Amino acid sequence: MATTETRPLNEVVFLTVAEVAAVMRVSKMTVYRLVHSGHLPAIRVGRSFRVPEQAVHEYLRESYVGVESA
Repeated sequence: MATTETRPLNEVVFLTVAEVAAVMRVSKMTVYRLVHSGHLPAIRVGRSFRVPEQAVHEYLRESYVGVESA
């Protein structure tokens, strides 16, 4: 999943796995699975990952499932 808008790195806000989990209201393990499967882009900093905030918003927007009324 690539970001359609290219921003200078000094403007990109990176979130920790714990912060992403809090935003998405899922466990940290779920975030790790999304990162390792390639569904959520991330960079590795030492032994931890950082996820661009915009990528989280794009993932949630693309994953949204609307409920149709009968």
